[in-house]
Amino acid sequence: MNSAVSAPHRPPRRPHAWLAALLLSQLLVAALWWRFGARWGLPAMIASHLPFWWGTLAPGSALFSPVLRRLPTSERVVWLTIDDGPSDDTRAILDLLDAHGAKATFFVVGERARARPELVRAIVERGHGIGNHSQCHPSAWFWALPPRRMRAEIDEAQRTLTALCGRAPRWFRAVAGHANPFLAPALRAHGLARVAWSARGYDAVLSDVTRTIARIERDLAPGAIVLLHEGARHGRNVEMLARLLQRLDALGYRTVLPEPLEVA
Repeated sequence: MNSAVSAPHRPPRRPHAWLAALLLSQLLVAALWWRFGARWGLPAMIASHLPFWWGTLAPGSALFSPVLRRLPTSERVVWLTIDDGPSDDTRAILDLLDAHGAKATFFVVGERARARPELVRAIVERGHGIGNHSQCHPSAWFWALPPRRMRAEIDEAQRTLTALCGRAPRWFRAVAGHANPFLAPALRAHGLARVAWSARGYDAVLSDVTRTIARIERDLAPGAIVLLHEGARHGRNVEMLARLLQRLDALGYRTVLPEPLEVA
């Protein structure tokens, strides 16, 4: 069930390119306000900010940095990505993946990895990938982090995971999928490419296994990137993964890892 597929690894090349769009939009707003007053200027100002809110909050938005949403393949394969570990679920998840001959990339949180280094090493030893998912996982405020705090979240996690794994992660999963303008410079500094997803079941919050897997299955397609979680409060992530792996087998899907991460 496991193989590798080549995937575009695209760290941000021009992390400040959005500034030109912002400045141009505000010049146009100022011109409208000066010519027609607030009647036109105020709606124009509000409208000019909407793309930047979309770029921040939409998980698949590439406004501030390139983002991989699916693998470029027509083969019946998927990339399993598992966020928020390591956790009490990690060893059971590894056993399940082994039982199905499947591979996954674990997007782990730096401070959780530091607290449980043996689990991170177990992930690597069993042939799975490790990705950067921030140092502290500030889910409520990641979208609004200022430059210094954003840089610290990426830098500290990268140092932690590099020390534990013996190699630097090359993929980054934004917390809650959000990406404000200050994320791209931090990713560029470490050569990190951002990964979103194309299939999800909201397994971090929903406890209904059947509904969760049905949501994922509805979005399965060749090259799908599947978003999964571990350690959720409802305690059913392992059961959900077991059901998903059964469905993937039944539907004839293989799991793959992106070649730049896994193939020497």
